[in-house]
Amino acid sequence: MPLRRAGSPPAAPLDAVIVGAGVVGAACAYYAARAGLSVAVVDRGPVAGGTTGAGEGNLLVSDKEAGAELDLALLSTRLWRELAEALPPRDAIEYEPKGGLVVASDGTALTALRALAAGQRAAGVTAHEVAPGELARLEPGLAPGLAGGVHYPQDAQVQPARAAAALLRAARRMGAAVRLGEEVTAVLTGPDGTVRGVRTPRGDLRAPAVVNAAGTWGGHVAALAGTRLPVMPRRGFVLVTEPLPPGFVRHKVYAADYVADVASGSADLQSSAVVEGTPAGPVLIGATRERVGFDRTLSTEALHRLAARAVALFPALERVHAIRAYCGFRPYLPDHLPAIGPDPRVPGLHHACGHEGAGIGLAPATAVLVTAALTGAEPPVPAAPFRPDRFTP
Repeated sequence: MPLRRAGSPPAAPLDAVIVGAGVVGAACAYYAARAGLSVAVVDRGPVAGGTTGAGEGNLLVSDKEAGAELDLALLSTRLWRELAEALPPRDAIEYEPKGGLVVASDGTALTALRALAAGQRAAGVTAHEVAPGELARLEPGLAPGLAGGVHYPQDAQVQPARAAAALLRAARRMGAAVRLGEEVTAVLTGPDGTVRGVRTPRGDLRAPAVVNAAGTWGGHVAALAGTRLPVMPRRGFVLVTEPLPPGFVRHKVYAADYVADVASGSADLQSSAVVEGTPAGPVLIGATRERVGFDRTLSTEALHRLAARAVALFPALERVHAIRAYCGFRPYLPDHLPAIGPDPRVPGLHHACGHEGAGIGLAPATAVLVTAALTGAEPPVPAAPFRPDRFTP
């Protein structure tokens, strides 16, 4: 059943409760409030206290094959540009439309990269092949001898914690409530199993819809509602260098094998070179992936792999100090697509989680799909591939 639109009298104290104050939950609050819905965001921790706070802020189309996720990413690319222009200066999200550069080490990798780019172009991505002799023009610090690459001008970056906070502030200005440090202990349902709100230690929040934007803990929130969503944590480490001069790394630069790592379902440690600068000067070096539960133990093997692969891509990094490392947990679903939209097994329950490493990039488009479902509007891209019940045996 669609919820009320702007201008209609309220049918309940709230139209929706959003569980999770990461960037996806913040975006859901922003677009729902903008549509005239009365919403509250609840999180057991602070803003961006989970996966969002450990992210690099990537807004990528370059790492996605043609299909449903790429369609979502292209929509989000446009929405992030609009948000960067619409949010006031005090809510700056450090939006950088710097583009991405994917490089191939040999002819085999280049052939695969060309095939990927061809499919992406057909889906609406701008992708320019770069000859070996032209790579140094885009990135002077790259290692010699690379076979070539593809430049993706639509790739961009934001500061993820600032983006989440800015979206929540904007949502609050439109009437949304934000309740931090308040854990959801139950999803309330009526005799017929329909959602009625959530319970927290500070009391019940009544609403006909609950949006599960709990990231890596999305499976736990689904269980509170009496259903199953197989979200698993996939750990990743990031190395941070000392501040470097502007232009040391001009784009988001990564090796072509990163795309295969993103699509892999292996639980073992995987690593590929991903290097990008920040406005403050430090360079971020990723990326690793492994399924080890919520184990935060520092992995020296993972860090050694990151350093070695980054130096192979940018030899000058061998003389640069790494000043810290951190890890986060990507919310992984078995088919690598997020769960977005209403859950037909629990009327009134909506999901917006399971984006793995793409949650920051896909947050606005996810929120627009969720808001369309809440209001009964037509979604801007097909929502069927993201059905939350697709994992039901």
